[in-house]
Amino acid sequence: MQRMGIGVQLYTVRDEMEKDVEGTLRKVKALGFDAVEFAGYFNVPAEQMRAWLDEIGLKAFSTHVDLTRLRNDLQGEIAYAKAIGVKYIPCSYIQPEDRQNLDDWKGIVAFLKETAEEVSRHGLQFCYHNHEFEFETKFEDGKSVYETLFETIGENDMKIELDVCWVQYAKEDTIATIEHYAGRIPLLHAKDFKRAEDNSMITLRLGTGEVNLPAVLEAAGKAGVEWLIVEQDYCQIPPFESIEASLNWLKENYQTKVGA
Repeated sequence: MQRMGIGVQLYTVRDEMEKDVEGTLRKVKALGFDAVEFAGYFNVPAEQMRAWLDEIGLKAFSTHVDLTRLRNDLQGEIAYAKAIGVKYIPCSYIQPEDRQNLDDWKGIVAFLKETAEEVSRHGLQFCYHNHEFEFETKFEDGKSVYETLFETIGENDMKIELDVCWVQYAKEDTIATIEHYAGRIPLLHAKDFKRAEDNSMITLRLGTGEVNLPAVLEAAGKAGVEWLIVEQDYCQIPPFESIEASLNWLKENYQTKVGA
């Protein structure tokens, strides 16, 4: 079983990034993280961002880019990612207005196929980050959007960034999903949650919710996952405290078991 790296999705501290990008990066490093996944750049030029990362000692291994940004400026996104040393570009989200019907989805699948091939030509790796709707939406043949995406787009061109919270929220078997796509999941969002009374998702720091995280870690290690990524969509305690608590949980429940 290979050792997985640990990073943090900066979306969790997006309000802090909005106010002070450099200060937030320094705080993330001080909490014990050595690697980050971006979710926007807050108008910071790529050269400046790379200089901060190098000075602080943070590795940027991945950057979230939503469908709108991919459509509007793919080449710019590729150039920025390369400039800051990123390897992975996951499609992070598809707005509801862009996925109103199956014809919309067919167009999205075709676009993502072209996008993945273009990203590959530039030496980077395209990925897809799931929510619940890709599992819940079915094509005429009965296959989910999620299945169709990864059957249609070549394994080398598009890998998986698996968000275990959304898989479980969609009432799919998280461990079976990891096992099914083993070898194709370099990135995994380590998250935890509970369901509210209205069935909405309440995201929590690791080890305090419904997800069987020890089983997820074991399956992820066997499946060849490279990066475990701490993310919390909405924090129930201050965000820096939350990601620190999640990192400490991973240190206690993962790092100590595989060796420091």
